[in-house]
Amino acid sequence: MSPQLLQVLRFALVGGVNTATFYGCYLALHGWLPYYPAYVLAFLLSMVGSFFLNTYFTYRTRPTWRKFLLFPLTNLTNFTVTSVGVFVLVEWWGVDERIAPLAAAVAAIPVTYLLSRRILLAGDGPGAKDGPGAKDAPGAKDAPEPEPVRATPNRIPGT
Repeated sequence: MSPQLLQVLRFALVGGVNTATFYGCYLALHGWLPYYPAYVLAFLLSMVGSFFLNTYFTYRTRPTWRKFLLFPLTNLTNFTVTSVGVFVLVEWWGVDERIAPLAAAVAAIPVTYLLSRRILLAGDGPGAKDGPGAKDAPGAKDAPEPEPVRATPNRIPGT
C-alpha cells in the first residue's frame, strides 16, 4: 500500500475518532450545560484533539503554534464545502435531505485532507510531505540529513 494511501486512511480514521470524541464530549457537557454551549465546547475540544491526532498520527510531524492557529481553517473549509454540498445535492440534484449531509461530508474529505496536509506539513521540509519512507524516494540520498529536533519558541510546550 502506498504511503499516500496509508496517510489518507489514517486521516479518515482520525476523522472517525474525532466525530466520536465530539459526540461523547457533547453528551457529557450537555449534562450540566445548555445544548449550545455544550456543542461549542465539545467542538473546540474535539478540534484540539484532531489537531494533535493529525499532527502525530496522520502526518507524523511536529506541532507548532503556527500550525495550531491555522488548523481551524480546515474546519471552516469542511463546513463550507459540506454546506454548499448539501444545498447543491438537495436543491439542484434532488437528493434526499437525510442522505445529502452524509454525501457532502464524504465529498469534503479530499478537500479537508489536502488543506490539513498543507497546514500541518508546512515547514517540515520536502521529505515530510512524502510521508513514511520518504528517505527512500528518488533523489533523497542526495539530500542532507535533517537536523535533530531542538526546542524552539514556535513549538508547543510539552510536545
